[in-house]
Amino acid sequence: MTTDLEVLGQTLKQAQYRNHRAMDLALREVGVSLVQWDALRAIDQMSGASGHDLAVVTFQSDQAFGTLANRLVDLGLITRSAGHGRRIEHTLTDEGRQVLTDGHAIVGGILDGRFSPLGEDDRATLLRLLQTLTARD
Repeated sequence: MTTDLEVLGQTLKQAQYRNHRAMDLALREVGVSLVQWDALRAIDQMSGASGHDLAVVTFQSDQAFGTLANRLVDLGLITRSAGHGRRIEHTLTDEGRQVLTDGHAIVGGILDGRFSPLGEDDRATLLRLLQTLTARD
């Protein structure tokens, strides 16, 4: 029997949608959306990174990330400062670091629940398979 690749793609997209929707709703508890929290996570992992580099890792255009960063500045969650040349560097504020930490606890709980039907071996296999797919791009 051949796997229907359209069904496989649709199922993957459905799992991602449910995951993102649950996290987005839950992160409201700490006052951010999933997109905002993901940006905080990227800034934390790449402190001082340019807007372009952060846009790439958060799957956004440069313009969209710039708008998002301005919103995070307005919320007091990040600072932006001049770097080399025209580069604008991004750093978390103490409040941004706290929101990120609180968000990790929320997201961790959601992910625990989302992946609870799978045993550790299945989780490892799923991760390996998805990494294989994404390594090709």
